[in-house]
Amino acid sequence: MRATFGLGRIAGVRVGVHWSVLLIFAIIAFGLAEGRLPAAYPGHLWVAYWAVGLLAAVVFLASLLAHELAHAVLARRNGIDVDDIVLWLLGGVARIKTEAPNPAAELRIAGIGPLVSLVLGGLFTLVAWLLKVASAPGLVVEAVAWLAGINILLAIFNAIPAAPLDGGRLLRAFLWWRTGDRLRATAGATAAGRVFGWFLVVLGLLLFLRGAALSGLWLALIGWFLVGVATAEGRQAQLRGVLAGVPVRHAMTPDPVTAAGYLTVADFLAGPSYRYRHSAFPVVDAGGTPAGLVTLDAARRVPEALRDTVPVGEIMLPLSQVTVVGPDDPLADLLPRMEPGAEHRVLVVDRDRLVGIVSASDISRTVTWLMTTGAETRAR
Repeated sequence: MRATFGLGRIAGVRVGVHWSVLLIFAIIAFGLAEGRLPAAYPGHLWVAYWAVGLLAAVVFLASLLAHELAHAVLARRNGIDVDDIVLWLLGGVARIKTEAPNPAAELRIAGIGPLVSLVLGGLFTLVAWLLKVASAPGLVVEAVAWLAGINILLAIFNAIPAAPLDGGRLLRAFLWWRTGDRLRATAGATAAGRVFGWFLVVLGLLLFLRGAALSGLWLALIGWFLVGVATAEGRQAQLRGVLAGVPVRHAMTPDPVTAAGYLTVADFLAGPSYRYRHSAFPVVDAGGTPAGLVTLDAARRVPEALRDTVPVGEIMLPLSQVTVVGPDDPLADLLPRMEPGAEHRVLVVDRDRLVGIVSASDISRTVTWLMTTGAETRAR
């Protein structure tokens, strides 16, 4: 899940928002302004309902951010690098670069999110009570009470022991501690996630058939999402097992063709070295040091009238936004960070020198080779 636009950094972690957040924001604001608030306190102007509803929706998204930020901060304190936090349609996700080093760290990182939501729910409950005692406007009290309930509900839902929920991480930490096998623990947590996801799908369809169309469809959507993500995590765990102990250098394409940052877009598109085979190229500065990544699609989006004057360095993804690894880093650790698309190529750098590039197809080819050679070995 990539962010559509960024919000900057909080506690050193890059925070972004996916476009789908606008949908959940609109649903929450509409539900409060046109449903809960008028039902609880009728007789106010529609402007008042919408002002309180919009403000409550903003605070709710801030609560989601606090939940994910807690995961990210604790992960960093346990020596795990965090790519970013992305808020999207069904909540948020903190993308970490590597796995937790042990079950205890996994337990801490997974548990902090629901704990923060529960604490926020308690704080909002206290604030709602204090506001009511102080005879504050009823709309404000109702909105704060809703925030209390939704945060407590978020904590409870996330604590369900099913991947990819935080409770699934807690289950994996427990199974990992009991069995000593992280892959078996992941398989157990993802299996629980698929069962729970299908349960929500069936429950949502039953609600839909009984007349609760919106609630049923929403529940089924969440269940379908859980099934898909849990299945993907299970497959990724299997791939991690296949790739265990394999360094990045065994999968990378060595000595890739590079583009100089000062090269114009016109020369880049016309150059014979860039026309064939590849859709993305590492960009280097005048000294040959990696500076970023440029894709053919990005170059082609530059208007023809500007291509003779715009350098590649202006349209490239800067190195800070590109995944960079060392040649001896574990290849399995790249799996959570690989996504489809030319812009998601991984640069392999050794002492500030570009030595290779890795794509999803490189990893797929390596997995196929390892599985083939493993099958041949077992056959012998």
